[in-house]
Amino acid sequence: MSAVHFAVRGLGCMLICFRRSVAMYSADSTFLVGAGVASLAAAVLLIRDAACRGEDIHILEGSAVTGGSLDGSGSDEAGYVIRGGRMFEEHFACTYDLLSSIPTLTDSSFSVTDEIHDFTRRIVTSSRCRLVVDRQRLEAPTFGLSLRDKLDILRLTRIEEDTLASMTIEEYFSSGFLSTNYWTMWSTMFAFQPWHSVAEMRRYMRRFMHLLPGFNRLEGIFRTRLNQYDSIVRPVEAWLRDQGVTFHLNTPVTDVVFDDEPLRVTQLSWRSADQTVTQNISENGRVLITLGSMTEGSSLGTTHQATAIVPAVEDGSWALWRRIAKASPRFGRPERFAGSGEAAYRTMWESFTVTLRSSAFHSFMASFTGNAAGTGGLVTLKDSAWTMSVVLPHQPHFEQQHPDTFVFWGYGLYPTNTGDKVDKPMLECSGEEILLELAHHLGLSDQFRTMFDTAICIPCIMPFITSQFMPRSPADRPPVLPVQDSNFAFLGQFCEIDDDTVFTVEYSVRSAFEAVYGLCDVTAEVPAMYRGFEDRVVLGNALRTLLRNGKSPRR
Repeated sequence: MSAVHFAVRGLGCMLICFRRSVAMYSADSTFLVGAGVASLAAAVLLIRDAACRGEDIHILEGSAVTGGSLDGSGSDEAGYVIRGGRMFEEHFACTYDLLSSIPTLTDSSFSVTDEIHDFTRRIVTSSRCRLVVDRQRLEAPTFGLSLRDKLDILRLTRIEEDTLASMTIEEYFSSGFLSTNYWTMWSTMFAFQPWHSVAEMRRYMRRFMHLLPGFNRLEGIFRTRLNQYDSIVRPVEAWLRDQGVTFHLNTPVTDVVFDDEPLRVTQLSWRSADQTVTQNISENGRVLITLGSMTEGSSLGTTHQATAIVPAVEDGSWALWRRIAKASPRFGRPERFAGSGEAAYRTMWESFTVTLRSSAFHSFMASFTGNAAGTGGLVTLKDSAWTMSVVLPHQPHFEQQHPDTFVFWGYGLYPTNTGDKVDKPMLECSGEEILLELAHHLGLSDQFRTMFDTAICIPCIMPFITSQFMPRSPADRPPVLPVQDSNFAFLGQFCEIDDDTVFTVEYSVRSAFEAVYGLCDVTAEVPAMYRGFEDRVVLGNALRTLLRNGKSPRR
């Protein structure tokens, strides 16, 4: 027998009555490690499609909230925080299938999927200001690609992924490609950086090829009515609680034991305050484990204070995966994604959420961009040393937000660079200094005090936010089901799903479908992945867009 031991920091005590006993759980209990969207989706599917009882499902989460990276919190008085947001599009088959079973919190006859589609029909995204250059908006910017750039893109969509193992984007493309409008729009829309995996970029180019004709206007993007925590996580959690699912928050898993032959989980341990609880996993029990985390180690600053980078979380989700990986080579290589020291800066960027008590900035942006809030999407300041982008979502963005309060979000893709107005890296800036840099690029320096004098700007550093894009080779990510006919599965952004794209809600939900259907022998098929890159019409439209889009001078 081989044992895997790991510790995760607990934040409180929810289960003080637990003992080292299996008596309180049925032999059919299923344990989900982590409460991110993949685990929440798996719990729904266990009940809906695998006929599991809700009271037999236990979700173990080391933090105090569910939702993982789909977060949103705060108030008008303290300011709101959104670490990041995920874009949706028409062909997220698994996500819409799942959420079609979840009623909204405001209308039990209206599903979350219904709400997303209804909102997208009413608030249509079509950007009239995708880029800002020299303080001037560019509507539907030309790609600026050379003939070589276009040929490189076409070749990348047809080449076999295995030939790109460990190759970076900057190794595949010419240096000139990285100065084009196409790259600026691509990299900021999806958060790619030059040192990231070109194999992942290939997947994105193929998976979202149908969006290329509207790419420079962000057309085809679907959004939720509110932030994704309020619109998705809260309804799913409420549904699960109604079904009897138990959420063990502030309850980090601290130990996993695997049997060698056959390879299966036989024991879990978790911590509640200072007490360790050990649970044997029966022949009929199941364990689903979310690997890694994009938002582990996130830290917040304030309007007047910069964010401090949190030291490596030695007992967090990455430590969990590192220790699990020691049990079998089939469990992946977490070190390829989460580095330390200088390598950590290659998976990091910084976001900021701004809460305003005046409509002045939103009114300015509506006039400047030609888009009312919620209709334009990402606005990228191409001249910014930080490659800063901002999004003004439809208001209100939070359920409890007052009509006279306004919220927007932004991020810097290169926060280690020195600012153009503020003479220091974004990582060292307070919220006020970040707003000063933004005002500089929008030509608002003289109006800075008027627009932002009472603003609350909360910066957020995320050390692992693009870790899933790091260069990789086959077997660096384990399969959802590393062992057939066993009792465990892996979930989330760091397991391998052929052809699909990480950093999407769809990827997490698809991992839940594959895990639950595989473990529970569900006869239904996992919703098919959209493969537009095999459709002649999609291919033709994409090719015409790429070839007809004129070449602009490189900046």
